[in-house]
Formats: sequence, structure tokens, C-alpha cells
Amino acid sequence: VADGAVEGFLRQRLAVLFPTDTVIGEEGGGAASDAVWIIDPIDGTSNFARGDRNWCISIGFLSNRVPTIGVVAAPALDELYVAQRGQGATLNGRGIAVSGAEDLKRACVELGWSTRIPSERYLAIVQRCHAAGCSVKRSGSGTLGLCHVANGRTDAYAELHINAWDVAAGIVVAGEAGASINDFFAGDGIGDGNPILCSTPALAPRFREITGIP
Repeated sequence: VADGAVEGFLRQRLAVLFPTDTVIGEEGGGAASDAVWIIDPIDGTSNFARGDRNWCISIGFLSNRVPTIGVVAAPALDELYVAQRGQGATLNGRGIAVSGAEDLKRACVELGWSTRIPSERYLAIVQRCHAAGCSVKRSGSGTLGLCHVANGRTDAYAELHINAWDVAAGIVVAGEAGASINDFFAGDGIGDGNPILCSTPALAPRFREITGIP
């Protein structure tokens, strides 16, 4: 009910503000175009339903398939991330940047989990991360996972399959904060989803090896 209500509100407002743009939402679907808003009304719905505060509202904008605007609101955390291509990223109005970590043995990585991927593949990455000396966690929101790389709370976020509405806004936020990010929107990433790897730059080559995400 909450997901549907939030998406309905966002679609209504976007239709008024940008009547010629298209919208893709987790609940209602939609069509891609040269100017498309990709929204997740509640990313981390399970957390939201259980009273966990780690959930957010994600609004991303792609211009000619290029992630251009990202707005992520986490009301329960009193946090608002805003980013625009070429203009940096902010958290509650203050500039943010990735951690800049260089030591894999002191790194913290969040690994998202998808039902589309065999659990054996996911667990193998967890094992490789532990073997490399990384701290591993999972918090239940891919969008906030990217934002937490952007503000330096973690050093990387990876998931073997994730949908566009979970990352469209976070990619802009993390990218503008200096993160290294794979080409998520390659192929039909908008419609079918793709793997995501977002990392502080110095550790990106090692995380590509560990996760197998190019």
C-alpha cells in the first residue's frame, strides 16, 4: 500500500513538472525514452515494513541514457542526497566524497543479494571478500548502499543483479562523489537490470576481481 501511494504521488508530480518526460516505476512499470525518470517509491520495503530505518525513496533521471539527476530521500534517517551530473553530490546540503580507502584489508563492502542469482554465486563472493580481509555487510537497500559508498560509510557496494529503479539515482550520487562504477545501463540495463559494482577508486580493480563484475 505504501509503495503504491508513494509512486502514485511521484508520478502525479512528475507529470505536472515534466509533462513530456516518461516515467518508469517499480510498481507501475513504464517506457524508456530520451528523457526518463526512474523511481523506486520505497527501496528497502522489507526494512520499512519491519520498522527498520534503512529504507529510502529513489528518483533518478536519465537524459539520452546517461544518468543525470539523482535524489534519494531517507526520511527515517533524516537524510537527503542530491546530485546532478557535473555538479557534485550532497547530503543534507553538504558536499560528500568517497572514502579514498586503499587497503583492502581495512575495507568494508556491502553485498546485495538477488533471488535471480544462485545463492552459491553470492556466497562465493562473500567468501572471497573475507579471504581478502574485507568486512562484509548487507543492509537491504541497494540505493542506500550506493549512497553509503558516496559518503564514505562503506568502500564498495556490489550486487550480481539489480533493477534500474534501485540504482538510477544512486549511480548519480555515487559518481558525483567520486566513485568508480561499472556501466550498469549497458545493453538493456533499463529494462532487464544488470550487475552493479560501485567502489572507491583505488580499490575498484580488486573488487572487480573478487566479484567478477567488469
